[in-house]
Amino acid sequence: VLRAAADPAGLAEQVLAGAPDVVVVSPGIPAVSPLHTRAAAAGVEVWSEVELAWRLQARRADGSRAPWLTLTGTNGKTTTVSMLATILAAAGERAAAVGNVGTPIVRVAAGGGVDVLAVELSSFQLHSTHSVSPQASACLNIAPDHIDWHGSYERYRADKARVYERTQVACVYNEADPQTLAMVEEADVVEGARAVGTTLRTPAVGRLGLVEEYLVDRAFGPDRHRAAVELGTLADLAHLAPAGGDVPDHVVANALAAAALARAHGVAPEHVRQGLRDYAPGAHRIELVATVDGVAYVDDSKATNAHAAEASLGSLPAGTVVWVAGGLAKGATFDELVLARRDRLRAVVLIGVDREPLRGALARHAGDVPVIEVDAGEDGAVMTRAVAEAARLARPGDTVLLAPACASMDQFRSYAERGEAFSRAARALQEGTP
Repeated sequence: VLRAAADPAGLAEQVLAGAPDVVVVSPGIPAVSPLHTRAAAAGVEVWSEVELAWRLQARRADGSRAPWLTLTGTNGKTTTVSMLATILAAAGERAAAVGNVGTPIVRVAAGGGVDVLAVELSSFQLHSTHSVSPQASACLNIAPDHIDWHGSYERYRADKARVYERTQVACVYNEADPQTLAMVEEADVVEGARAVGTTLRTPAVGRLGLVEEYLVDRAFGPDRHRAAVELGTLADLAHLAPAGGDVPDHVVANALAAAALARAHGVAPEHVRQGLRDYAPGAHRIELVATVDGVAYVDDSKATNAHAAEASLGSLPAGTVVWVAGGLAKGATFDELVLARRDRLRAVVLIGVDREPLRGALARHAGDVPVIEVDAGEDGAVMTRAVAEAARLARPGDTVLLAPACASMDQFRSYAERGEAFSRAARALQEGTP
């Protein structure tokens, strides 16, 4: 890995010197790396670990493979795949959430012993995936991200779109993001596979959606042209709402996507509802970690791009957020984010090495919002200082929100370590309060 970072051309020469038939690449090797381009020029296949897992997947007693339910998206992937796995478990399936969620697919697929796989796929993994044929697939949303890895937004989108290729039963798209439907329309799928939309409005035939407080299905029910099947209610998702708030739209959208994939697999409505009730969110996803002097401290360190940060900010009332943001921008810009959520901001605390894109967007579109910049300092305690500054700026009833809109690897090992540092600093304030 160190050699790859220091001399990517040298890595390509070293790997290809042995005249391999196939090269299995880590997601850490960018699409713009010489390894990809030189392997293609030499006629050497490049596989992702996803492709390797598909090829090595154990066969069941009847000779079949356990079906894959695959999903991608700029945001919401881990939440949705975890929801999906919980729904499948509620239906009595031996299910595993694998892939970008953290568990390597090959470890589970090659060993067998599962009925179905809930597979989270990043654009990095999809780039070198060629033959996977999922039972059902979904792209939750698409917004500019990882431009440095792919080389352009168009290439990033093209790799995301690969999730739909060779789908057997249903391609799930998001009506609120027309690009996802365009991806479905462009995909080469198995004959008979259907496009199934999700919407936060009353669904038309062939879609899942929301009717008042009810999550309903008009795609997989026995009489979908005349009636909707109830899958659950907003009350079944109430445990995923911010303290004292409504269930955010993006949480409902994720639940509908998970439900659509589960229904394509044949899960009954009552098991969808039970799975949504059973789902427990992971750490660092809009997680209330402390309340000090009437100010809530919320850790959404998983919001590593502008699209995710926009959703996080949008879940809170106007004028009540002290926003802790910054890190590695990954070539992104933030003007649309600031324009969309400027009304939520009381103040901003900037951290990280790529502050200029956020600083510039705030100056252009939110010039009256106070902005404080915090350096790492010799002790490296950047988050302690950031939380202290945020506490000084906040008023009772406000929320100090860590939703960085950037990756974490400039000052932390991972988004989890960043979130833990924020939580420790907030809880230290709480413990110091009489």
